[in-house]
Amino acid sequence: MADLEVYKNLSPEKVERCMSVMQSGTQMIKLKRGTKGLVRLFYLDEHRTRLRWRPSRKSEKAKILIDSIYKVTEGRQSEIFHRQAEGSFDPSCCFTIYHGNHMESLDLITSNPEEARTWITGLKYLMAGISDEDSLAKRQRTHDQWVKQTFEEADKNGDGLLNIEEIHQLMHKLNVNLPRRKVRQMFQEADTDENQGTLTFEEFCVFYKMMSLRRDLYLLLLSYSDKKDHLTVEELAQFLKVEQKMSNVTTDYCLDIIRKFEVSEENKAKNVLGIEGFTNFMRSPACDIFNPLHHEVYQDMDQPLCNYYIASSHNTYLTGDQLLSQSKVDMYARVLQEGCRCVEVDCWDGPDGEPVVHHGYTLTSKILFRDVVETINKHAFVKNEFPVILSIENHCSVQQQKKIAQYLKGIFQDKLDLSSIDTGETKQLPSPQSLKGKILVKGKKLPYHLGDDAEEGEVSDEDSADEIEDECKFKLHYNNGTTEHQVESFIKKKLESLLKESQIRDKEDPDTFTVRALLKATHEGLNVHLKQHSDVKESGKKSHGRSLMTNFGKHKKTTKSQCKSYSTDDEEDAQQNPGKEISPLYRLGRRRKTMKLCRELSDLVVYTNSVAAQDIVDDGTTGNVLSFSETRAHQVAQQKSEQFMIYNQKQLTRIYPSAYRIDSSNFNPLPYWNAGCQLVALNYQSEGRMMQLNRAKFKTNGNCGYVLKPQQMCKGTFNPLSGDPLPANPKKQLILKVISGQQLPKPPDSMFGDRGEIIDPFVEVEIIGLPVDCCKDQTRVVDDNGFNPVWEETLTFTVHMPEIALVRFLVWDHDPIGRDFVGQRTVTFSSLVPGYRHVYLEGLTEASIFVHITINEIYGKWSPLILNPSYTILHFLGATKNRQLQGLKGLFNKNPRHSSSENSSHYVRKRSIGDRILRRTASAPAKGRKKNKMGLQEMVEIKDSVSEPARDQDGVLRRTTRSLQVRPISMPVDKSFFGALSLPVSETGKDTEGKENSLVQI
Repeated sequence: MADLEVYKNLSPEKVERCMSVMQSGTQMIKLKRGTKGLVRLFYLDEHRTRLRWRPSRKSEKAKILIDSIYKVTEGRQSEIFHRQAEGSFDPSCCFTIYHGNHMESLDLITSNPEEARTWITGLKYLMAGISDEDSLAKRQRTHDQWVKQTFEEADKNGDGLLNIEEIHQLMHKLNVNLPRRKVRQMFQEADTDENQGTLTFEEFCVFYKMMSLRRDLYLLLLSYSDKKDHLTVEELAQFLKVEQKMSNVTTDYCLDIIRKFEVSEENKAKNVLGIEGFTNFMRSPACDIFNPLHHEVYQDMDQPLCNYYIASSHNTYLTGDQLLSQSKVDMYARVLQEGCRCVEVDCWDGPDGEPVVHHGYTLTSKILFRDVVETINKHAFVKNEFPVILSIENHCSVQQQKKIAQYLKGIFQDKLDLSSIDTGETKQLPSPQSLKGKILVKGKKLPYHLGDDAEEGEVSDEDSADEIEDECKFKLHYNNGTTEHQVESFIKKKLESLLKESQIRDKEDPDTFTVRALLKATHEGLNVHLKQHSDVKESGKKSHGRSLMTNFGKHKKTTKSQCKSYSTDDEEDAQQNPGKEISPLYRLGRRRKTMKLCRELSDLVVYTNSVAAQDIVDDGTTGNVLSFSETRAHQVAQQKSEQFMIYNQKQLTRIYPSAYRIDSSNFNPLPYWNAGCQLVALNYQSEGRMMQLNRAKFKTNGNCGYVLKPQQMCKGTFNPLSGDPLPANPKKQLILKVISGQQLPKPPDSMFGDRGEIIDPFVEVEIIGLPVDCCKDQTRVVDDNGFNPVWEETLTFTVHMPEIALVRFLVWDHDPIGRDFVGQRTVTFSSLVPGYRHVYLEGLTEASIFVHITINEIYGKWSPLILNPSYTILHFLGATKNRQLQGLKGLFNKNPRHSSSENSSHYVRKRSIGDRILRRTASAPAKGRKKNKMGLQEMVEIKDSVSEPARDQDGVLRRTTRSLQVRPISMPVDKSFFGALSLPVSETGKDTEGKENSLVQI
């Protein structure tokens, strides 16, 4: 955001003039795709936090948060503006606001250039102020905005006052279940002005503070203040040392806390911290669950690249699904500034000799390669200077390859110069520290046996360049006698046949996503797409780059083009034996495709040479990047986990989503991180559980995009699938006391919105890491209280490898027929801080959980009888028997399956004074429901060969009572199984399902 710096120093007069114009409102034309412009009144709200417009049929959606604005561009730069005829609008009256996770554009046209300049200046000033905030200032600002917005939304008649009935309605919206008598009493205490019976905003703030008084925090303060209503400097220091486990607590540090957080001037003068100041401090970023030191780079950055997990994006340019969505250069700017360090560029021949970027054989739109490179160059090192890996998927002719190399060298210049990088004589990859400010080109390299004078040569084309399956491709052949309508009808029929075919494929596919659902979604999306483009067809315009094809066949014939030549052994075999069915895995393993590569582009690849599994030669060299689809990587990680880990100690591995994820859904990255894979590429445009895990993984270490792998993964080896992978290492015990919740909203998809019932919340805590560590536990349910529910329940977890574990907090609304998701927050185990902490839910302004965290070390060999007394000898004997069965049969399974467990410890923490005071209260009634505990296997589905126990909607085993356990199993791997990395051609073990442990209820 370097271009915003100048806006921080605007004169106060200019700022106020801009704000005044924006808050008064300006009539502008709003351009929309496929429709004429709409005249609307745009204005900035009085808090300067939202841009709004009217009239609108969806008034609640007619707003853009200033926080969500990514950038503001002047002139006719957006795609929608480019579709307008030249001369339609004066460019000096045009500007575009990009906002949201999907880089949506709001394209506006003012009546004169001065108005456009005022809005651009004002918006950039607001954005500059937000970018310059520290975490404490942002927390205070968002809190103040939330209180003001809450007041305004409760003020139904817009008179600036709230009566008692409006307050009662607000209580229901905020999930507060208080007696009406109590609400009226607080209302009367806050109503102090002459206008009795209503609350002004200032009076509402007093009412809200009374309503928000935290009993848990008040009792905690009393326990350290000798039952006074404030803490002295000495008492505050004692609290920080004993409960918060802080060292080097000085008097000056405590005085600084009082100065920042105490609201009473009288208390400030006495150097004491009252309950309101203590509450402010406890809710500040200083007491967040995430270690504040981890907001900066703190790990050793001088190790080889292969020793780091690297934040990676798949098909970075796409804004939505893989078949129909828009490609935008701004997606590169967005992901780079989010901390992503490996971006993907799919290059294809374009018109006029200009290479373009898009998803080949699909209906996705095209963008110029030159624009992509310029965007990357501008944004690569804005947030941090650690190297960016440019994953080039090259589908171009030699002529346009030379143009690609020309743009890379001309735009990146010395960012590509790696001649000064010293890797020593150890043949190791360079470190992120030594590569600061550099861009690494990942792509194919000409073989060494070709002389330096060879201008071009043949290279393998065996990695993710051909990630899309043949039956999903829109081929580029277009017969003269074929109308566009016929082609569209053909595609529809083909997709319908794929829907039927996918019902069979689902049973064979090892992944957890449903192919049928994805294809159905794509089918519906295609209908919408074709409808939107009907006007283009009628006008006779050619849709550039979107000509569709009649060859939509499943088995590809051998083809030759200007830039590629293919040789596919198994397909020739299929032609000679028409009745023979070739398995997809067989084809994937056998086919050999080659392409021509020019010397100029090859020479830009230094440390990141793209190779396929078939091309690996263990000659001691480094600098190869092995590319795997998730399907193949899944099998390798399951069958050859230790060998895979050893390979990743010297080389880089990139994992990309399956071709069938055409809705841009994401796979679970954990199994591949567990195997030491560095570049696990996800679809950044798709929000959901997997991207939340990815964000949490890389938020630590300053969100720089590089996270150091555990030392055990960098040297030596272990079996990540084992029930006790590191028996010689101490384990961590997490004792997590879930105390209370604050301002938990109704579920986002609540049928009746704010008018729905007050929620019945409970908290679920999930450990995600090695299979043996994956587990869940949850609190009881609190009835009718989302505003300040109290649980005070302790959950205990044992973690074998905390360095890669994630801790996920989820809040659910219990419902008689299920549960509704309220919010979540995921944090790396290594970033947890002990003591009393608030867990703010991601994307929700005020919603939080109050917890106490204790982390202990457990030494000695793992034993279920020692770590969890509820294990009986019957459990132990049953585990031994079934482990033997797993050792014999699981080795040969096509998809070996393993279970995992969560183990409680016998260790009992000595309770502090605060713990003893924070006891169960009548404000948290328990639901007549027992606590559940579950073993979670993130990597593969758990299957019981004896009986099918109850599963939840995610397919995860749940216990019905405390005595019901899911026991751990180690997976023996035969030494002789460690052959080459390439997969076996034949498929074995289809009928040899390994028996799993049956659940034993005591």
